[in-house]
Amino acid sequence: MTLTELRYLVNLDKERHFSRAAERSFVSQPTLSVALKKLEDELGVTLFERIRGEAKPTPVGARIIEQARHVLAEARRVEDIAREGKDELVGSLRLGAIYTVGPYVLPSLVPMMRETAPLMPLMIEENFTGVLLEQLRDNELDVALLALPIDLQGLSAWPIYDEDFVVMLSPGHRWAALPSIPAKKLAEEHLLLLGPGHCFREQVIAACPKCVDSEGDGPRPVTGSSIETIRYMVGSGLGITVMPNAAIANRPAEPNPLPTVPFAAPSPARKVGMVWRRSFPRLAAIRALREGVLACGINGVRLLPDAAPQHP
Repeated sequence: MTLTELRYLVNLDKERHFSRAAERSFVSQPTLSVALKKLEDELGVTLFERIRGEAKPTPVGARIIEQARHVLAEARRVEDIAREGKDELVGSLRLGAIYTVGPYVLPSLVPMMRETAPLMPLMIEENFTGVLLEQLRDNELDVALLALPIDLQGLSAWPIYDEDFVVMLSPGHRWAALPSIPAKKLAEEHLLLLGPGHCFREQVIAACPKCVDSEGDGPRPVTGSSIETIRYMVGSGLGITVMPNAAIANRPAEPNPLPTVPFAAPSPARKVGMVWRRSFPRLAAIRALREGVLACGINGVRLLPDAAPQHP
């Protein structure tokens, strides 16, 4: 049994498809299939069933996969320990970011970090909050930019900035001249939301629960795959939406930007911060990254330079 075989096993569980698992593992499908068959022969059990093109773990396979995750995380921890004796700003840093933060922070952060920590390149992944938290706990990421609060079991967090939400309207919308909009009024319009899995969707719904109230009389919300897709949908007149302020304030100048209106107090907002494993040894890298985010000139947010890290 090898760590490589265990990685193949975990990747197949994530993808539930041999071809995609092979791509994720950077090997050919026959290589992955042969390695997993060898592992099954060695253990004397069937780890996966093939059901209509899907690779589904058997009950014993699921238990072995869970143990394999722990083994791989501990193996990476050996590498982390070895790095403790080196310069913490040398070597790549695996950075995750949610979809509603990455596009508005990373374009400024990456060149900033290249200047301040040139020997610490960022390996970046954008994904949903739940996926990034799983990758953090499995030692597949070192740190992630997320909306807080989150469950900090085994993790630490450090707030970086607060960000208000704003209402984005279609051209010529009757609300465009209003000084502010109460959150409850969103239920009166065709509201465009991100799809399930996006934490920003849940934050908007928390501000206006009636927007998705199946018993209400208002229009039902429409979903989009990304903030930029929703922006185009609003521009074409399909409805209105809610945006994090950084998604408005950090775009290039446009000749005819879509109208935006702030919320009436209390304005819906979110706190964005860094999250990392409590056992991660490169704390100097964490500090350098946070300082980089604070210094990279994000518009439309309230920076929190004096916030303290959270170690529950």
